[in-house]
Amino acid sequence: MSRPSSTKTALSGAANAPVESSASVASMAERARVASRAVARLSAEARDRVLLAAAEAIENGAQRILDANARDCRAGEDLVAAGKITSAMLARLRVTERGIAQMARQVREVASLPDPLGKRLSATELDEGLVLVKESCPLGVVGVIFESRPDVVPQLASLGLKSGNAVIVKGGSEAAATTEALVAIWRDAVGKFPDVPADSITLLQTRADVLDLLAQDQNVDLIVPRGSYELVQYVMRNSRIPVLGHGEGICHVYIDRAANLEKAVAISYDAKVQYPAVCNSAETLLVHEGVAREFLPKIVAKLKEAGVEIRGCAKTLALLPDQGIIAATEEDWRTEYSALILSIKVVANLEEAIGHINRYGSHHTDAIVTEDAEAAAKFLNEVDSAGVFQNASTRFADGFRYGFGAEVGISNGKLHARGPMGLEGLTTYKYKLYGSGQVVADYVSGKKQFTHRPLQ
Repeated sequence: MSRPSSTKTALSGAANAPVESSASVASMAERARVASRAVARLSAEARDRVLLAAAEAIENGAQRILDANARDCRAGEDLVAAGKITSAMLARLRVTERGIAQMARQVREVASLPDPLGKRLSATELDEGLVLVKESCPLGVVGVIFESRPDVVPQLASLGLKSGNAVIVKGGSEAAATTEALVAIWRDAVGKFPDVPADSITLLQTRADVLDLLAQDQNVDLIVPRGSYELVQYVMRNSRIPVLGHGEGICHVYIDRAANLEKAVAISYDAKVQYPAVCNSAETLLVHEGVAREFLPKIVAKLKEAGVEIRGCAKTLALLPDQGIIAATEEDWRTEYSALILSIKVVANLEEAIGHINRYGSHHTDAIVTEDAEAAAKFLNEVDSAGVFQNASTRFADGFRYGFGAEVGISNGKLHARGPMGLEGLTTYKYKLYGSGQVVADYVSGKKQFTHRPLQ
């Protein structure tokens, strides 16, 4: 399935940011660094007060957001017709009154979470009167480049503020007006608090700005690309800064021979149909051959009622010869459709299902439907993905649903953060050593000995 060049969409165009247009990205990053230090000094109570005010400002600015989004959507429909963005991107772009209420609710949810800063992660007595403490602290400045979904803005801003970080954002040109409105509303709300710099959130304007941002390794600590595989790869290739992002969301649901088929139908349907445009929707359904004859007619009929196009393996075609199923190709197993398309493969056993997922999946989220605890344990232990579920839809892979309040993004890598990235993913740690005059020479000479005693 061909797809438009969404990387160009995400990195081009102009969003009229509420910052001076003559400012260089380097100076923006410098100001963001200063802002991050100011935010990190705020008390937990002060940060929460700002978040609650921002949530109220989003609700009060609902009409402004809707008007801006209507302009973006009208332009987006023309872009879809011209083949410049996908219908899935247009779906992610749309904002409703319910969506705005959800934005405000997520900001309040973040405010209600425990303070992630200054947490004592461990403490060790190195010697009497010499104590080493490992303590959580902010990353500093986080740059986020995203496509289509303007609701990312309040998620990023709230998580950034709560965790003591500044954020620099760049949305795709298709979401320019909505993104600008949301950033302006947030900065206006923050501006009412003299101790919180407006530059705790900054909006970039052009593709050239993004290229400059990727070179600001002195002042930017992490880049998070949220969007297509092409976007993530583009950022990784051009970045001088650590990048955290998932390449694709090729998620699977495996129906085991010991599955409750009523659960299997509901979970498979939800994983594909509930919101097919996002990265945690299922793209491939794997079915144990022992239940395929009974299960496939049920799920295919339900999926077809929802307008889902089915692409099946040879065994699927043989079991359902008159259902208009398209023969799946090797490429289908590797494809993130982000649409009402699902590939189906009948497998001989659990081992084949696990092997298929580890070969073709993107290490995002994969689920097994089974009542066999041993089979579930094997699947959850051996599937190499950030999220592995039993008897639950892949659509649960989300920071808000995990209780993080919101998410910066989802990582299918293994370093720093994995899966939905919330407050914890925006913190790092430092070591604080409390001494009483000790010097290393005494330990090297053998005059003193380390105790290395863990402390509670």
